[in-house]
Amino acid sequence: MGLGSSKVVQGIFNVLALLTQDKTNGKSLLGTLLAPLLPLFLLTNPLPGGFPWGYKDVNTNPYTGYPTTGVTRNYEFTISRGVIAPDGYQRNVLLVNGAFPGPTIEANWGDKIVVKVNNNITGPEEGTSIHWHGFLQTNTPWEDGVPGVTQCPISPPSSNANSFTYEFQASLYGTSWYHSHYSAQYSGGIVGPIVVYGPTQTKYDIDLGPVMLSDWYHKDYFQILKQIFTPNTNPAIPSDNNLINGKMNFDCSTKAAGDNTPCTNNAGISKFKFTTGKTHRLRLINAGSEGTQRFSIDGHTMTVIANDFVPVKPYTTNVVTLGIGQRTDVLVTANAGNSKSAFWMRSNMTSCSITNQPNAVAAVYYDKADTNANPTSQAINAPDPGTCVNDDLSVTEPLYKMPLPTASFTKTMNISVFVNASGNALFKFDDVSARVDYNAPPLLLANLGNTSFPTEWNIDNLGTNSSVRIIVNNNSPLPHPMHLHGHNMYILHEGPGAWDGTIVRSDNPQRRDVQQVRTGGHVVIQFDPVAGVWPFHCHVAWHASAGFFKSFLAQPDKTKAFRLPATVAQTCRDWATWTQTNIPDQIDSGL
Repeated sequence: MGLGSSKVVQGIFNVLALLTQDKTNGKSLLGTLLAPLLPLFLLTNPLPGGFPWGYKDVNTNPYTGYPTTGVTRNYEFTISRGVIAPDGYQRNVLLVNGAFPGPTIEANWGDKIVVKVNNNITGPEEGTSIHWHGFLQTNTPWEDGVPGVTQCPISPPSSNANSFTYEFQASLYGTSWYHSHYSAQYSGGIVGPIVVYGPTQTKYDIDLGPVMLSDWYHKDYFQILKQIFTPNTNPAIPSDNNLINGKMNFDCSTKAAGDNTPCTNNAGISKFKFTTGKTHRLRLINAGSEGTQRFSIDGHTMTVIANDFVPVKPYTTNVVTLGIGQRTDVLVTANAGNSKSAFWMRSNMTSCSITNQPNAVAAVYYDKADTNANPTSQAINAPDPGTCVNDDLSVTEPLYKMPLPTASFTKTMNISVFVNASGNALFKFDDVSARVDYNAPPLLLANLGNTSFPTEWNIDNLGTNSSVRIIVNNNSPLPHPMHLHGHNMYILHEGPGAWDGTIVRSDNPQRRDVQQVRTGGHVVIQFDPVAGVWPFHCHVAWHASAGFFKSFLAQPDKTKAFRLPATVAQTCRDWATWTQTNIPDQIDSGL
């Protein structure tokens, strides 16, 4: 449905909240008027030149010139099961510190972030790991949080060795998120925002913080996987709802016949407060499992200042399109009405998403508005083009200019769907449907000098190549958000059909860590490999589970020379001990 549609979904566009926040979102305050505003930066740093990052600014090379503040930000996460109803439909979920979404990680550019993760998942037990999306992990690839690639899973409580501490530097700044990378586990609720404060060229008055957009399923993620991998069935499982900061209403009358799950209409939507005349920063994050989001605020124009962890030259738009894993920072000025005005914030899943209910709303109130009243604003007239692509590359120009290097290696990789001998529909990427071995992460093997891997791990050894170009052709019937770990990709071109060799703005192409590739189209990316083993995969949870990923081994000699912390190997020994008597039910690729 286009943003300009006059259709109103009855029973869900209502600010009345019949459930308390702890019933819908546990200990999270996101989506409430009690959620704290964010500062320009954290003040518990030395402030040379008045800023934690000193005299560095948006003109500093973010890959070689980032600061080292000497400050450590410590967090501790406990992952456990819980029961909440984010949209009124009660379900079993996975929570971080009892919250959905999980706690916000905050740091200044150049800080070290340390997170101790405790796996308290029981009934049944599962392994886990946390991926810090978009962080480069240069010289620390073992902190990337991908089980079966960069580490073994963190063992469950019965192992008596159920924690792992991640340590990594905030070498980039902006907005990101963390999520489990164990199977499709993050779809169960293991997600949360990350904010790294840094310099900005475009001034604003108020930072409203994360705005997490996510499709939502009423079935447990493992139930969905079992349904997807039932032979000779349709693997396209629709989501049940769409959330903003973990909240939305659901029409309980639409429950399936015989479904006795507790369900409350008008559970409660997210609310935001604008200050009249002031400019607000919103940090948009698509933290969903499958759905591509189209975000807008009635009556307001947005100024885009960053895509993923890359500040861009500001440009205005009415709608921001976000694939899974993508982030966009926007500035919005509260100048569309008087101080008593209220407006709907909308995020609609695109027509190429698979969902039963694509519309999410939140309420935006100017400072003197009645926060118990429904907005009456009309949606912006911006029909869904149906392509599921990001903003045109011609308008997304990085602030820090980096010309495209000469590629030392070029490869074409095709995306396709096939049905295996068991009747399961799976993906092939570069002619392989991938699957990991949780007990044998290739990063650890490469560190021991072993660079020969099973075909099903789908690993390419890039050797010492300085810049690698990948042409991705999408021969599948669906769009895909392509995510590369450990790098910001240069995005050379995107479009329908085959690539014609054109490069968009070769003197300064868009860079980001996730890029949409359309159905029947292509995307051409390039990256400058750093030592480690780095996944490159579709960020739709169900597609990655169905084999859509590969990994790159970069600079094998340097990878062999790394001195990994002892805890990395110990985590594998603990997992090996636990799995001697407990067999993980790995029915998918593992990622």
